[in-house]
Order: sequence, then C-alpha cells, then structure tokens
Amino acid sequence: MNTQSHASRWALLLLAVGLSLVMLGTAAGSQGWQAWWTAGADPVSRQIVWDIRLPRSLGAWLGGALLGLAGAVAQGLFRNPLADPYLLGSASGASLGVGVYLSLWGGSAWAMNTWLGLGLTGAAFVGAVLAVLLTLLLARGVEQTQRLLLAGIVVGVVLGAVTSLISLLQPQVLQAMQGFMLGSTAFVSWSACATMAAILALCVALAWVFARVLDALSLGEATAQSLGVPLPLARMVLVGVVSLATGAAVAHIGLIAFVGLAAPHLVRSLVRCTHGWRLLLSALMGGALLVLADVMARVLLAPQELPVGVLTAVLGGGYLLWRVYRDADMGARS
Repeated sequence: MNTQSHASRWALLLLAVGLSLVMLGTAAGSQGWQAWWTAGADPVSRQIVWDIRLPRSLGAWLGGALLGLAGAVAQGLFRNPLADPYLLGSASGASLGVGVYLSLWGGSAWAMNTWLGLGLTGAAFVGAVLAVLLTLLLARGVEQTQRLLLAGIVVGVVLGAVTSLISLLQPQVLQAMQGFMLGSTAFVSWSACATMAAILALCVALAWVFARVLDALSLGEATAQSLGVPLPLARMVLVGVVSLATGAAVAHIGLIAFVGLAAPHLVRSLVRCTHGWRLLLSALMGGALLVLADVMARVLLAPQELPVGVLTAVLGGGYLLWRVYRDADMGARS
C-alpha cells in the first residue's frame, strides 16, 4: 500500500508539472515562450496572451479535468469501465437546452451576441441538470444502479430524438448547434474559468470524501453494505458530482467525446491505487488530454482549426481500440 501511495504521489507531481508547462506553452501560442517575456512591453501581445490564449488554455484544462473526474466517479459508481460522464443523459439534455434556446432566439444569427453566448451556456447547463433529474425520476432514486443506468440510456435517446426534431423543424439552428456539438474552447472567458474552477474544487472535495465508498463498492454491493457504508447517501452525492461536473464542462466547452472515458483508463494503466488517488489523477489526466487535443486542433491544419471534439473522439477511440486489441491478444496468449 505504501508503494502504491508513493507511486501515486510521484505520478501526481509529474502530471501537475507537465500540465503547467503545457498550459503556459499553449497560452503563448505560435510565438512560443518568448510571448511571455514580450507581453509586458507590448500591449497587443499582452492582450493576446492574457485575454485570449491563457483563458482558453486554462478553460480547456479545467473542462478536461471536470470530465476526467466525472468519468472516474461514474466508472467507480457503476462498477463498469465503459461508463462515461454522459451516461445519465446530461449530454442529450445540454444539446436539447441549446436547441430550444436557439430556436426561441432566432438561430445562429443571434448566437454571435455576447449576452446570447452567456444564455447558451446557461441553457446547456440547465438542460444537462434537468436530464439527470429526469433520469433519477425514472429510476426512482439511486438505490438501483442498473435501473439508473438503463434510465440514463433511455433519457439520452429520447432527448436526442427531440433535439433532432427541433433541428429538422428549424434548420436555422443547425449551424449554431454544430459548434456546440463538436466542442470548442475558443470562447472560454475568465469568468467561465472561475466558474469551472469553483465547481471542480467542490466536486473534487466531495468525491474525495466518498472515495472509500467507491473502494467498498469495488468489492461488491453486498460487501459494501456489510461494511456499514452509507450507500444511499453516497450514491446521491456521487451522482450529483457526476452531474455537476459534466454539466459545467459541457455548458462551457460543448460536447467533448472520450476524455471522460479515456482518462481513467490511462490512470489505471499507469498507476495502481485506491479511488482517492485515482479520482485526482483522472482529473489531472483529463485536463492534460484536452489541452493536448486543443493544441493539436490548432496546429494540424493551421491556420484552419479543427473542432477539438472531433480530435478527442479520434484519439480516444483509437486508444480504447488499441487497449481492447491488446487485452484480447494477451488473453489469447494466456
């Protein structure tokens, strides 16, 4: 156990240092690290670095950390390595909230206004929260994880169909919704970073408190109950953590695929530890993955920029396919 904790702390330290370097380099952009030294003397460079590049990079890290944390909690709560943050219908709810808001305010032409951008963020967050509440209502609480899982799938499919119907009836919202569906960190502001940072701190604290419940659940539900673990309360809090973290990330950066699924897998493949450290490392790994994807989205086809959600889907899907192939090959050899 001491060796595992030691390895976890070293991995945590290395990831934190690496993330800081990546974020600073990303914020400096194409001018490299020199932009940091010249920003103080040149007002234009200072504005570009501090008002555009740094909040974008920090927002990408915070959004990825929220998704990584939510994915690790979901996988521990459902005892399923394929669980992701969108499992409770939050993604479909956020998309429906954006679709409804755009259809009410005239489609993509209005979406360029600053105040409407704030409205889109609020609509996505409200839609994600309402979708999770609908899932809880259909599942009749959080006591049965399998029922909760099935209810989340049903809610996701139904709300996705309603969103498609809105797009069909009002085609003018398609262009504005496309940016949200593909994910983007280009419009993250300092206020959005502050909001995501506060929610991330709250979710990490709550998840850390109930990390031992996830350790007990990994031994089986009957074993966890025999150990005196408060399962109903823990499930409610952990579902709230997944919902809040996912809703905050989706509201500010759109639908980013595979980050919440791949980050816990990477952590498990690198470090063996209890859920307490796994949750923290998954948050750091999620932030690293999304910042890296954001950098690649900017430089691969420069000056044209790729949607970061498409890039994370390709990278994350490729990694998971490689893991499945490797595990199947090792199983065949054994």
